[in-house]
Amino acid sequence: MRTEVVSEPGAPDRPNEDFAGVGLPASGQGGCVIVLDGVTPPKDGTGCLHSVPWFTARLGGALTELTVSAADLTLREILERAIRRTADAHSDTCDLSHPRTPQATVVLTRWSEDTVEYLVLSDSALLLRSPDGTVTPVLDDRLDRVPRSSLATDAIADATVRNREGGFFTAAADPSVAARAVTGSVPRHRVGALTALTDGATRWTEKFHEGDWAALFDVVRKEGARALVERVRELEAADREKRAFLRRSKTHDDATVVHVEF
Repeated sequence: MRTEVVSEPGAPDRPNEDFAGVGLPASGQGGCVIVLDGVTPPKDGTGCLHSVPWFTARLGGALTELTVSAADLTLREILERAIRRTADAHSDTCDLSHPRTPQATVVLTRWSEDTVEYLVLSDSALLLRSPDGTVTPVLDDRLDRVPRSSLATDAIADATVRNREGGFFTAAADPSVAARAVTGSVPRHRVGALTALTDGATRWTEKFHEGDWAALFDVVRKEGARALVERVRELEAADREKRAFLRRSKTHDDATVVHVEF
């Protein structure tokens, strides 16, 4: 098995809010990938004393430990327990009911000799490539289906669609959100490789339309994860003035890619 991990902040003077982890049990059988994209907080605060990187490190660490050690739990149960564990770590000092309490998107995948399981929550992505070369994206597209008017301002989004029915969901302080995640499994022999990405890396396909998911996967497989991030950075720089894609709020975003070949 070969793994590659690249995670780059959107700006050198701003901390990376993403988390990436690969877990390989001591048994030598199976493994897992965890990718989180921390949600950049608004300027008026989150009701929390802690930063988004603090939150993603805590949640990511809990997900890694539970996914490796608790094979009897489903991925939804693992996410639920990890969210609860992270919330308990700062519930005495922070207002976890605030709509912008630190939160993140989630990609979680676990494999054994027989099965590849997956969980996706919000707009990060998981790509599964079969031995015949077919690339299947696993996506939670609820954010894409939210009316543009509901995202006009942070206040409107927080009041109407963030972690609400008819809107979209992220991993924040409510463990029950785990039930909203997109989950499934495929036989292990049907997956030859996989790639997990935050939306800072999926911009190559989703925002700049340079190629479909299969083409993006080929860039990572043939040229490496860093090559994909570098391509995105070049496109972002060229688009800095045009701002052609109106839903892109930042010129550069944190970009994380984890690639695994079995």
